[in-house]
Amino acid sequence: MSTAMTIILIVAILAIAAAVWMFFEKRRTQQLRTKFGPEYDRMLQHTDRRHAESALEDRSKRVAKFNIRRLTVDERLRFADAWKREQARFVDDPRLAVGNADKLVGEVMRARGYPMAEFEQRAADISVDHPHVVENYRAAHEIAARESSGNATTEDLRQAMVYYRALFVELLEEPVMETQEVRR
Repeated sequence: MSTAMTIILIVAILAIAAAVWMFFEKRRTQQLRTKFGPEYDRMLQHTDRRHAESALEDRSKRVAKFNIRRLTVDERLRFADAWKREQARFVDDPRLAVGNADKLVGEVMRARGYPMAEFEQRAADISVDHPHVVENYRAAHEIAARESSGNATTEDLRQAMVYYRALFVELLEEPVMETQEVRR
């Protein structure tokens, strides 16, 4: 085989390898974007694509090691009743209701098998299975933090309850709040 033919063969092999690599990178990006949705975009705001995707894959591997389980019917009903009490409490004491809602979300997370690490780690863990509501969790937590320093309005607290509820309903895996009341 001539030198020119060898060079052409090497270039062709490199071109094919590059095309295959690009295909798999694009597929990886699409899979992560589909799985993480808005959380994928949030990560891209803080770092480049490669680091964001690596961090998201690390999250998935971490959460895969957990023993995440469905709640029993009794647990779901107990948690749903507790949530209804906090929603009712909001009318008379919004600050206490928001604090209790945060604790209740933590209890449901713990019951499902999520470890109760510091907040950012909890949010990262939740983002793997609940990427469409993790931003609600972050927003509710931020409002609760503002409230602890006296910088949240009643409307802020109402919004925090709405945010906590979105995650709460997903963690329960069944909308047991108003929908069951209407059916009775």
